[in-house]
Amino acid sequence: MKQVLHYPRLDTVLNVESVIKKSKEALSKNGIDRKLSKQIMRPTLNVILEYLEESGKIAILKEGIIWIYKEDVSNNLKEKLKKSVTVM
Repeated sequence: MKQVLHYPRLDTVLNVESVIKKSKEALSKNGIDRKLSKQIMRPTLNVILEYLEESGKIAILKEGIIWIYKEDVSNNLKEKLKKSVTVM
């Protein structure tokens, strides 16, 4: 486990997520930096990307970073779970 000196704020995580999600092509870390409305430090971006990859929202490939999470599949699964669970 590596030492994290600064954890990102939620708005920063959401901004990075939005940039990657809206992109039609794979982005490099520099590409993400250029598209953000404010600059963030590289270690902070690395923490965000690690979180997004571990949560299954992005894939980090040699071609770049792409969005892979599908909301409709997740929402469909949530609805099925809600129907299958009964309240006692």
